Amino acid sequence: MPLEHFSSDGVDIAFLDGGEGDPILLIHGFASNHVVNWGATGWIDTLKRDGRRVIAMDVRGHGKSAKLRDPEAYPLPLLAEDAARLLDHLGISRADVMGYSMGARITVAMALAHEDRMRSMILGGMGYAMVEGMQGEDAIVAALEAPSLDDVTGEPGRAYRKFAEQTGSDTLALAACMRKARQTFSPAELATIHIPTLVAIGDRDRVAGSAEGLARLIEGAEVVIIPNRDHMLATGDRHYKDAVLDFLEARP
Repeated sequence: MPLEHFSSDGVDIAFLDGGEGDPILLIHGFASNHVVNWGATGWIDTLKRDGRRVIAMDVRGHGKSAKLRDPEAYPLPLLAEDAARLLDHLGISRADVMGYSMGARITVAMALAHEDRMRSMILGGMGYAMVEGMQGEDAIVAALEAPSLDDVTGEPGRAYRKFAEQTGSDTLALAACMRKARQTFSPAELATIHIPTLVAIGDRDRVAGSAEGLARLIEGAEVVIIPNRDHMLATGDRHYKDAVLDFLEARP
């Protein structure tokens, strides 16, 4: 699957596109990229073996996509437009969409603006924090803007700075992204979504908030709890994959 690029209203977006069958769009988490979130965890191969066309994008500011350092380039509705424009670019009218963590927020923003383009949505690593927000985000921004890792003290800032450096990220672009893309959604907004939805969170995840709390706000949403996994380790879990494959098989 060679890396491809397209212009989303002038912003360069990198993506992979491979396999045959019903299309599914994958949107990774903050400070990650399509390789770390979906390739190294086996998701791309798993979905292709299941007979699906897999599109995995690098969110702007991440991976091989454009690194913009202006926070105004990262509101969630604009990140969701990048995803919708990618479907336009590929001539795909409707797709299943799966996002993890920040990617789940982008997926919800896409559903609010383009529900007609989505057959279903899978929200991984993000529960009621979608409504209440996440703790420690200011500390993460400060850590990403610090001169070096040695200048960062305390968690979770240090962990995110280390992860960003390990993935070869532009830390200032990530800081700009977090300043804007941490938007929350109201229960009233979530109640307007009417597509099949799966919420999947590790039982040791201290970041995502309640899976059941989020699912109660979205009509018909299903929940899967990934056993013995925290926010990071849940991503490639076999139980998570099996639950998603079952969900995709069962959805209309």
